[in-house]
Amino acid sequence: MSTHRPRKRFGQHFLTDPGAIHAIVEAIRPQPDDVIVEIGPGPGAITEPLSRRCAHLHLVELDRDLAGALAKRFADADKVTVHEADALRFDFSGLGNNLRVVGNLPYNISTPLLFHLLEHRAVISDMHFMLQKEVVDRMAAGPGSKTYGRLSVMLGCFLYVDALFDVAPESFEPPPAVVSAVARLMPRQDLPAIADVDQLSGLVAAAFSKRRKTLKNALKDLLDEDTIRSLGLDPTVRPEQVAIEEFIALANAVDG
Repeated sequence: MSTHRPRKRFGQHFLTDPGAIHAIVEAIRPQPDDVIVEIGPGPGAITEPLSRRCAHLHLVELDRDLAGALAKRFADADKVTVHEADALRFDFSGLGNNLRVVGNLPYNISTPLLFHLLEHRAVISDMHFMLQKEVVDRMAAGPGSKTYGRLSVMLGCFLYVDALFDVAPESFEPPPAVVSAVARLMPRQDLPAIADVDQLSGLVAAAFSKRRKTLKNALKDLLDEDTIRSLGLDPTVRPEQVAIEEFIALANAVDG
């Protein structure tokens, strides 16, 4: 086991439970021709089994000490590349196509990191992440749910989100104060085309900035009531009742 002390400023909680490690690797199901990118490998709990079962493994680690230790550990492994880098600024597209991205994401950067990865979605075939269960619940939520919101919609415009299983706090060192969960994210192409992603993001943010408002009031600076009705939507519903494809239609109706 690594002697590296988890650093609070990096949000480090290292996975140590063998059962959880096995379950995550089996959920990923690495294949011999896969190029996998592991974000935040830490001491390498799932790194070793992944490296044995894929074509190439890229490790993106911000902590200098951990990155150095990983580089030494895999110095003789040609198919493992260590990148000492901030995943929030990392150019994933520079690693090629059909990437499989995995990781135990630090809770303090999980949401912005997911949005950063969306910018590189063209080169990503799937993602498997362990995050705070509350975040996974919001990611996977559907219309009508109390946890359905901006994250649910913006991820759902591009990805299917499947919550796989929970991971208890005692599976980590140090134990986090919350339950974690593993999620699988797969590309989706079954929704209408988005005319302007930034416009969609702004509209969704406006809709959920005041959840108790009706749709017409939340979007009054973007769309009038007649336009909302013309899309087959009731202007008096609340944003959490609006489906993802309906948010796309609303955003596409905003005048540029």
